[in-house]
Amino acid sequence: MDLLLGTSNMGKLREYKEMLGELGVNLFSTRDIGLEAMEVEEPYETFEENAVHKARVYAQASGLITYADDSGVEVDALGGRPGVYSARYGGPTDRDRYMKLLGELENVPDPQRTARFVCIAAAADPQKDIVETAAGYVEGKIAHTPGEVLNGFGYDAVFIPDGYNRVFSTFPPEEKNRISHRGRAVRALIPALRRLLSS
Repeated sequence: MDLLLGTSNMGKLREYKEMLGELGVNLFSTRDIGLEAMEVEEPYETFEENAVHKARVYAQASGLITYADDSGVEVDALGGRPGVYSARYGGPTDRDRYMKLLGELENVPDPQRTARFVCIAAAADPQKDIVETAAGYVEGKIAHTPGEVLNGFGYDAVFIPDGYNRVFSTFPPEEKNRISHRGRAVRALIPALRRLLSS
């Protein structure tokens, strides 16, 4: 059984492969099947609409059951920004983006720096036009300065999950996957993925 991971983001691919290994299926990236140049837009205003759109487009293009997600960070002091625009916020690199975020929060005191990571995962079956979704969230706050980047990507260098005093980018992968928004969304979607892959 084959499952396409609908992303070209290398950080996401590493995490997906670790978290979806238990399915016992062949995991393919868009690069593996020659679709790396096909960058699917995220044109919608919600994480769920974007995730479903990506899963459907990649599934139709490949003919494979496809897993995709949309994720980002919502900062309460910024009215929920950057939200669905997290990947296109402040510049081309992770550092550009999280430094812009820190600049916007420069004078915001610690108690008001609350935030959450959101991930909506979607699985699409191109033959039956079935799409299943699941959500994962992790609450936390935005640090005042970036932490050391040992693992992770995106805003991990500035996000401190509740119950911890260090940023996500310092967590070992297995610990981060256990509590992260993406890990929670994947685990919630696995029963639906099993149904799709075995039907």
